[in-house]
Amino acid sequence: MTDRPDPRVTRTARVLEQAIVELASQRPVSQITVAELAHRAGVTRATVYNRYGSPLNLVIQVLDTDLQRGHRQEEQRRATGGYTTTENLRFAIGEVADHITRFKAIYQLALHDPADNGVYEALIRHFIDYSHVVLARCTHPDLPDTNHQVIAQFVSHGFAGAIKAWLDDDSITKHDLVEAAVACTPTWWTSGT
Repeated sequence: MTDRPDPRVTRTARVLEQAIVELASQRPVSQITVAELAHRAGVTRATVYNRYGSPLNLVIQVLDTDLQRGHRQEEQRRATGGYTTTENLRFAIGEVADHITRFKAIYQLALHDPADNGVYEALIRHFIDYSHVVLARCTHPDLPDTNHQVIAQFVSHGFAGAIKAWLDDDSITKHDLVEAAVACTPTWWTSGT
């Protein structure tokens, strides 16, 4: 028996991911029906329900998978060395900014639709999970001896707020976002990145 994935399953996942990105780039995810998503992807509604449950769950999975690619690149940089902690931080923030740029229409639509805050909340949850990883490996003596859950929430909401500001104002550049985020990052953070 082989451990290779079934090509039909892989193809179905790919067409569903493409369909949700196309649809969610045109209007908020909260306005996309399972029937419409299934029709666009050429699958049954049962396939969508069985795999993802809702269009929102699928778009969150697509966005999270893309963010995880950036984290893998960050881990490779850490493993190979050659960069300062501040350079690694700039790369990491730049990769998040590149992710937001790739899916800009989805994020902008989601941020401006009160019924669609699931995308933004998923982004914050992603940053919280990442913050816990950084906090767990942080060895800097200035790391506050306080509740790490509160620290992770604080940092994550701040970064997500910076992204929201960037998405809301076309005069803010990617460089502006990266430099502002680096400037606001606590000194102890970079010993864990």
